[in-house]
Amino acid sequence: MPSSRIALLQSSGRPGDTVKNLEVVDGAARAAAAGGACLLVCPEMFLTGYAIGADVSRLAETADGPAAGAVSRIADEYGIAVLYGYPERSADPARRETIHNAARLVGPDGSPLADYRKTHLFGGFEQEWFTPGDTPVVQADLDGLRVGIMICYDVEFPENVRAHALAGTDLLLVPTAQMHPFQFVAESVVPVRAFENQMYVAYVNRTGHEGEGADAFEFVGLSCLAGPDGTTRARAGRGDELLFGDVDPELLRASRAANPYLRDRCPGLYGSLH
Repeated sequence: MPSSRIALLQSSGRPGDTVKNLEVVDGAARAAAAGGACLLVCPEMFLTGYAIGADVSRLAETADGPAAGAVSRIADEYGIAVLYGYPERSADPARRETIHNAARLVGPDGSPLADYRKTHLFGGFEQEWFTPGDTPVVQADLDGLRVGIMICYDVEFPENVRAHALAGTDLLLVPTAQMHPFQFVAESVVPVRAFENQMYVAYVNRTGHEGEGADAFEFVGLSCLAGPDGTTRARAGRGDELLFGDVDPELLRASRAANPYLRDRCPGLYGSLH
């Protein structure tokens, strides 16, 4: 089975400007498709920006809102799947306003393949504005791979990633807003997660400075594609970049055959870990 090329969009776009950010997605999807990628992965909250404070409520949309329609048209035009992050407003009018830090995966024909809501909220900003999701494992099939989705802080919990490994995830997509001084997550934690769970992990970050005052963040870039052998197969720098990497099913098969972690687990010993 041939490798699947994926593209990682490392960018912060223009915070607060959904129209401009959709233009960035369009250009990146065009370039990614031209480069042979079957999938474009965008960062956490890419459609609106991350450090947008109270504008979360103003810019949030339902999962099938206007921005979703725009991304679907982009995916269909270039024949490439797209994963993007955004603030999702609850579609249930009977409930109080509920907003999730969410990600949607659309297929190369523009059809929705999977929706995920961040389960572990980081820091005061997220805990103030978002409601955590309650579904830890969300997957879809794409280009012969079982693809899973998490968002940023979620991948820092080993139980989360192990649940994906046990569910058969081949490629874990992690749109993120990783900030200074936690760059060791991108540099060290993510490759370890890929190795200990025998999967590829695509970790796609924002860049530069966003926000003011207590909600000011410096994003570190360093997006990467980590392989099941624990190596970093592709690594971005600190600035805007469209990074390409290959997901090789043969490497995945060989690594899983050689690595005993999942076979040697002793689940009966872990009952107290909750």
